[in-house]
Amino acid sequence: MESAIRRIAINFGGGFVPGLNAVVTGAMLAAHELGWEVVGIRDGYDGLLFPERYPQGGLLPLTPQIVENLASQTGCILGTAAHSDPFHVRSISAENMVEEVDRSDELLAMIKKEQIDAVISVVGARALSILWKLSRKGLKTVCVPKSAENDVAATTLSFGFNSTLSFVADMLERARQAAQSARRIAVVEVPGEHAGWLALQAGIAVCADAVLIPEIPYDLQKVAAKLRQKTQAGRSFGLVVVADGAKPVAGLNAPPMAAESKMKAALSPGATGNEGSYVIQRSGEVATAVALELQRLTDRETYPLILGQLAKGGAPTFVDRQLGLGYGAGAVRVLNHGQSGVMVVFQPPDLKTVPIAEAINKVRTVPAECEFVQISRALNISLGD
Repeated sequence: MESAIRRIAINFGGGFVPGLNAVVTGAMLAAHELGWEVVGIRDGYDGLLFPERYPQGGLLPLTPQIVENLASQTGCILGTAAHSDPFHVRSISAENMVEEVDRSDELLAMIKKEQIDAVISVVGARALSILWKLSRKGLKTVCVPKSAENDVAATTLSFGFNSTLSFVADMLERARQAAQSARRIAVVEVPGEHAGWLALQAGIAVCADAVLIPEIPYDLQKVAAKLRQKTQAGRSFGLVVVADGAKPVAGLNAPPMAAESKMKAALSPGATGNEGSYVIQRSGEVATAVALELQRLTDRETYPLILGQLAKGGAPTFVDRQLGLGYGAGAVRVLNHGQSGVMVVFQPPDLKTVPIAEAINKVRTVPAECEFVQISRALNISLGD
């Protein structure tokens, strides 16, 4: 049964990936064919919760003319909100103290006031629980999975991963060439806190010497042995790819940990426990620790490189442009058929839907015997095990 929808909104949450404008274009064009009006909510839900921040208004009316050449452009026309949560909105109390308040009911009232019948949200794994709770409170919503690390459960390919993979592989090839020219070992850290898809697939693409991922605890003695064999064969350089969530085998090659201190006790719950430059921002911690230990074990000059947020910028690949257009149009089709509280997922060759509840609090990790792991071993790429 088709739903009686007249006006929908689209927004983004959970940070930036290349090609977000393609999803806007796909949703806008598909909705226009149905005669629906489309608006964009700026910066997640901030455009509704904090309209005073936007001189042009927190809602952006979208038309076919506005999105005509949008799919190929970089950036995001609506902005993203990496840490926006209507259930935990920071505010200043009457006592001039910072506190978190639940503004979800207020948000739903604003959506109703703006005569928005449904919302398409393009989000990463961490924001899915927010959409699930809003859905349970009555919001008609469909979500599109996006992830630079391809770690959203229930889908084979999240939007944005292909573009990130292409850029990271290109940077790894440059690092490999530089290491070969300087006769050094490059240790390149890439995003992958919980899942190693990006490190593994990019490492395969450039035939790295070793790839270290969160799913397989590493022993640097074995990685060093692989690099020494390469040196003995007359190839005095190396490339090691490290996901930023990779960890050593318990008790092996672990960097020294700082003792519990008053400083850590005063930090946020997200603090790692390590003092120094990595207490709040962990980027580079793993690459530095691995590079130092490999230099000690191989007696070869080793240097760390960190791609970090650079991996998530730039223009989208044509694969992601196609996927983004498909995801946007697919979300509109799902709404038109009366579904809500679901995520549009790519299960080749089809776009399907799964309940949001099936994807929350889960991470799509690399299985121990998946095809990419087997390919890595066949190419003699060390996984540190």
